[in-house]
Amino acid sequence: MSISVAKLLADDTRAAICLALLDGRAWTAGELAQHVGVARSTATEHLTSLVEGGLLSQERQGRHRYVRLAGAPAAELIENLIAFSPRPEARQNSLRGHRVAKAMAFARTCYDHLAGTLGVAISDRLVALGVLSEDDLILSDKGRAWFAELLGSELVSRTRRPLARPCLDWTERRPHLAGVAGQELLCHLTDQEWLTRYGPTRALRVTVTGKRALEDLFDLKLALQPANLASQGAARPVVFGQDTDGAAGA
Repeated sequence: MSISVAKLLADDTRAAICLALLDGRAWTAGELAQHVGVARSTATEHLTSLVEGGLLSQERQGRHRYVRLAGAPAAELIENLIAFSPRPEARQNSLRGHRVAKAMAFARTCYDHLAGTLGVAISDRLVALGVLSEDDLILSDKGRAWFAELLGSELVSRTRRPLARPCLDWTERRPHLAGVAGQELLCHLTDQEWLTRYGPTRALRVTVTGKRALEDLFDLKLALQPANLASQGAARPVVFGQDTDGAAGA
């Protein structure tokens, strides 16, 4: 990369932009400017630096320029660097902002996998079930069979990306599952509509059907607050949807 990634992310605005882009979607400069609370011209300058630094890619559709993270390796670099750096505080100047922050802390996307209290709890259960190793979340032979049964096909990495790896969770400060297995697991949970997006944010909510399915699949007991529950038609570990103050990580 032509510009030091650490130097790029040392700026709070650029770090906040990268946090937003960890949702895996493409954004315009105007959308990002509004999201992080800066002028569009300021956001454009930062985006140019991030593209030149190799963290973002850009594409044009008509008059609009869209930017997104430049793939999984860039997302992993951002995750690792920002996890060990002071985080930009989430803006909570409204009741909705406060609710979104709490929802983010409970469950959110971290580029293409699940993070937050729920993501860490599921990773812990996969370790307890023998699907993942305890130290570095490596996929076991039992784990390969478990995922094949869940997904209907075997996990395959078509790139050099690992099948499973730990990703330090910024709010829990413990690892959650990333890699191909983490990506496929999140896809499955959203395809089944067990998890849905909390508006135009990275926050995720558990549906009523999802609550039952997750409890059965992972042997969890989810004690959810209304903000974490989307409306629609031996003792187990309890995972609480947080109802306490605190900024969400990514």
